[in-house]
Amino acid sequence: MKPKALVSWSSGKDSAFALHHARLAGELELVGLLTTVTSSYGRVSMHGVREELLERQACAVGLPLRKVSIAPDGSAEDYQRVMRLELMSARDAGVTHVVFGDLFLAELRAYREEQLAQLELHAVFPLWQRDTAELARTMIAGGLEATLTCVDPRRLSGSFAGKRFDAALLEALPAGVDPCGENGEFHTCVTAGPMFAQPIAVRGGEVVERGGFVFADVIPT
Repeated sequence: MKPKALVSWSSGKDSAFALHHARLAGELELVGLLTTVTSSYGRVSMHGVREELLERQACAVGLPLRKVSIAPDGSAEDYQRVMRLELMSARDAGVTHVVFGDLFLAELRAYREEQLAQLELHAVFPLWQRDTAELARTMIAGGLEATLTCVDPRRLSGSFAGKRFDAALLEALPAGVDPCGENGEFHTCVTAGPMFAQPIAVRGGEVVERGGFVFADVIPT
């Protein structure tokens, strides 16, 4: 029997492509998606994606969704506590691994591994240290469709919020901005790709600035 794994699902391109590669590798039985949702907003934390769209993603992926609710003003300790409880529940149900879409941030990887090790769980990083420019092009060529839903204007102009993650966007990114936004320049919402059974129809919505970030709404239709 294959080890059971959850996918840490941000609603964005990296977690989606990590899921895709984990499926292609065939070494794990993927049994669910794990996502943090900011309770007051009803949206995926940091990405700003509506819960309705998140649930449609889970349906298109074909996996059940585990939602962890966090407060918008919650501390790191609060986050760790609720995530620990959810992971303990998953572990008790037979889960032994968690798949992440991280690319090259070593400190973040070490943090994840340390937190999981405390629960006797294992982290898996299918995309680790892939060249991000090449990876971005591979995602697009493979049929992945995504929208920039959150932009950090300290790193990238807020005018990029709401733009499609495509070849034109890669060409337009300023020097020093990672093509996959791995340094926090931007976050995305995936609506089509090889990890989905069918694409999700969406339309663009309002663009707002909140908490020092620029968010673009993506509305399922």
